[in-house]
Amino acid sequence: MENNIEETPMFDPKLLEKLKADFESISKVSFKPPISPANPGNDLLMRPLQIGDYDKGYLQLLSQLTTVGDVPRKLFEEQFHAYKACPNSYYIIVIEDTSCSQVVATGTLGIDFKFTHMCSKKGKLDEVVVKEEYRGKQLGKLMVETLTLLSQQVGCYKTTLECKTDNIPFYTKFGYKQDPENYMTYRHEHCSLNKEEEINS
Repeated sequence: MENNIEETPMFDPKLLEKLKADFESISKVSFKPPISPANPGNDLLMRPLQIGDYDKGYLQLLSQLTTVGDVPRKLFEEQFHAYKACPNSYYIIVIEDTSCSQVVATGTLGIDFKFTHMCSKKGKLDEVVVKEEYRGKQLGKLMVETLTLLSQQVGCYKTTLECKTDNIPFYTKFGYKQDPENYMTYRHEHCSLNKEEEINS
């Protein structure tokens, strides 16, 4: 049971605890020096995203990867609860530096539910980023391996991701292979109504 609303987790922490316990026996990726989800480094804690991470630099961390915008807390909480209202669909993991109460790494596993392949599930990795000052500590590597194994643990028949060409060699270390299919994007025009204006109206 959460101590307070700030510690409300995105998903059941028991899933991650099970993975922490099994990690060394199921992971095929080597870490030098050794780190794991249970021991990611001094003062570091891997856990599900919490609603209180709004005040721990989570959105600022994401802005080192892509555009985030000026997201008010109310909008963040609405989005958090929208994720949480879809159980077994989204798993956002963070690594917190407990010495300064800041989120320093994150990654997302999204689940696509299929009618094909005998009503199976497909995992997709997204938004993996490590805070600039914490890079070079294998945290990105640990995040990708953890999310990949979590995808397997929750029953996905495969896991996919999108990356730039320069990053392909990095992901091959985890067993990912480049598929021949083309990846295409259609970007929708932004709505004229600003999200913050909508909230305050």
